[in-house]
Amino acid sequence: MVTTTVEKLSPTRVKLRIAVSPEELKPSITHAYEHIAQDVQIPGFRKGKVPAPIIDQRVGRTAVLEHAVSEGLDAFYREAVTSSEIRVMGRPSADVVEWPDAKDFSGDLLVDVEVDVRPEFDLPAFEGTTIEVDAIEVDEAAVDAELDKLRSRFGTLVTVDRPAATGDFVELDLVATIDGNEVDRAEGVSYEVGSGELLEGIDEAVDSLTAGEETTFRSTLIGGDNAGQEAEVAVTVKAVKERELPEADDDFAQMASEFDTIAELRDSLRERAGEQSVFTQGSAARDKLIETLLAGAEIPVPQQLIEDEVHNHLEGEGRLEDDVHRAEVTEASEKQFRTQMILDAVVEKYEVQVSQEELTQYLIQSSAQYGMSPQDFINALQQGNQLPAMVGEVARNKALAVALGKVTVVDTNGKTVDLTGFVALEDEETAEDEVVDEAEDIADAAAEADEVVAAEEAEAEAPKKPARKSRAKKADAAE
Repeated sequence: MVTTTVEKLSPTRVKLRIAVSPEELKPSITHAYEHIAQDVQIPGFRKGKVPAPIIDQRVGRTAVLEHAVSEGLDAFYREAVTSSEIRVMGRPSADVVEWPDAKDFSGDLLVDVEVDVRPEFDLPAFEGTTIEVDAIEVDEAAVDAELDKLRSRFGTLVTVDRPAATGDFVELDLVATIDGNEVDRAEGVSYEVGSGELLEGIDEAVDSLTAGEETTFRSTLIGGDNAGQEAEVAVTVKAVKERELPEADDDFAQMASEFDTIAELRDSLRERAGEQSVFTQGSAARDKLIETLLAGAEIPVPQQLIEDEVHNHLEGEGRLEDDVHRAEVTEASEKQFRTQMILDAVVEKYEVQVSQEELTQYLIQSSAQYGMSPQDFINALQQGNQLPAMVGEVARNKALAVALGKVTVVDTNGKTVDLTGFVALEDEETAEDEVVDEAEDIADAAAEADEVVAAEEAEAEAPKKPARKSRAKKADAAE
């Protein structure tokens, strides 16, 4: 066992002095000789069979020692972390301060490792407190708004001979130039005026234009080889169209829903609006609870960890020189870090556990967001060793739901808000390692089933092969 001492450099960073004795380093030395024997070619000796004295003569004991330390350092570090009972965050930086004697490998190996650690703080008391959210009245205006949304789905676009206005759809030709050189062109683009979903400034540019008119405006390009650069954009309105909505009558109710009358449809929309209002209030309550917890806790932030995260984010966007955006990303990253720490503290306080069903549901939802199959998504997480992180994320979400169940939520009218669908109980007893193992087993079983299917298809294509079990039976066996 390596010997470790811990020096606290700051509330979020420590230095580990790791001492490795010659006996503890010996397996790494042996392994280094084996590796080097595989790599060197020396006349008279087969590959991998070069004796240690010959390696000492040809390569040198210093190289053997460096190889041993390089390959063994990770294991020594992990052992030091475990024995010190610290919770590390981010990547460590290591410095060898004392090497064993290269002549006979005597003497201790001393390594200093600096690493960020999870900060210590007190979770503020919140049980029994009251959180206020905005009151939401489901009146006839709200029902009308829901009905209009439904009518718009069945609306038709009709060409009109008038200037474009917010809510209209326009057909556009766009040409972008930088320093007089055309860099992009798009024709026949359909765009809803006021949606803000194309280029910044386009809504102001096309507003009040009629078919056949054109104008120019400056905007930052958001796609293509010139993304992020400012360009002059020439826009021509080819047509102006307005959405014509169907009449809100019984015929529409029968066409657009399972109801026979518009009155029944309105009652259903009123119920839906009520459910939506509870969802809106529940989301607001969760946000306010987090803000309350953050305001009541002093949580130190590991600056190096945040700086690395911000740098990677800005580098990915190609905006390393944008100081304003850097400040925004830094503030957001620090808040996200504090929020995770708060929720992790709630997880620990209430011993929140994640069930396999909860993790599976989260993985399925996440895979859909990335446009991947659940199996491919889990495989990607396995390769990056990210399944434990996913379990942590599910635990935080569940911890927030547990915390929400321990406060009272009222609206601005003093009415208690029923958030039954937003709260959770700390009832599961599943260990994190078991959940991860089960998720990996699911992915492995699915992969094996796919391999069986592929093998069966290959056999079906090959002539004169013996009969095999059916694909369905093989898949069942794999499962």
